[in-house]
Amino acid sequence: MPESDLDLLIDAARNAGEIARFHKAKGLEIQHKPDDAGPVTQADLAVDRALHETLRAARPDYGWLSEETRDTPDRLDRDRVFIIDPIDGTRSFIAGETTWAHSLSIAENGVVVQGVVYLPEMDLLYSADRTQGAFCNGERLSVSDISDIHAARVLATKPNMDQIHWRDDVPQFARSHRPSLAYRLCLVAQGRYDAMLTFRPSWEWDIAAGALILSEAGATVTDRHGDPLRFNNQLPQTAGVVGAGAGLHGEITDRLVYTG
Repeated sequence: MPESDLDLLIDAARNAGEIARFHKAKGLEIQHKPDDAGPVTQADLAVDRALHETLRAARPDYGWLSEETRDTPDRLDRDRVFIIDPIDGTRSFIAGETTWAHSLSIAENGVVVQGVVYLPEMDLLYSADRTQGAFCNGERLSVSDISDIHAARVLATKPNMDQIHWRDDVPQFARSHRPSLAYRLCLVAQGRYDAMLTFRPSWEWDIAAGALILSEAGATVTDRHGDPLRFNNQLPQTAGVVGAGAGLHGEITDRLVYTG
């Protein structure tokens, strides 16, 4: 058994990558979730089962929250909770792209304390232990120091650029996109982009690990209103996410319309 929780998550993430690629090679069986909640494959479910079995066996007193497991209220009574997205970016996974990820984290009393995001197709493993820094394949990560919003490279979807979200003119930053929210957070942690933002309610399993990694790389990470992110909520969502170096983060959140 791994000695630390972070080692446990790292080993589980690498095993998840093997399972996902095995099922992908066999040919994917695709279903669609109710209420237009997106596609799910047998690989998503197989990874979820394997992670649940491995992680809960190692830490039976921890709660469990996963995109592909029916939620139960008992997690709310646990001090520590696994927050898991078996495959973040399932559409990319189905399409044969490389930017899908496994997102694994542990929250303690509402705060994420360990997080791993693993992209098997690119063999990129991002990890963080709270107060210990963030790393990709062993190299320490650091966010960019850009504070000029108009000079920034930002990961965001096109709807985020609608005027309804912004107090004045929409900022003219360079916008890019990656399907996986977890990967977006990690790319900003690497300094490859200067900020990421999403204004839609964000599921905790999509962002928990990446938010810790980005924070440990030196960024400010909040919801769209500038409030700290809290996890293991009864409804496991946050009011969007904004992540960037402190100066740029303030520039972004100061310009956003408050939605109440």
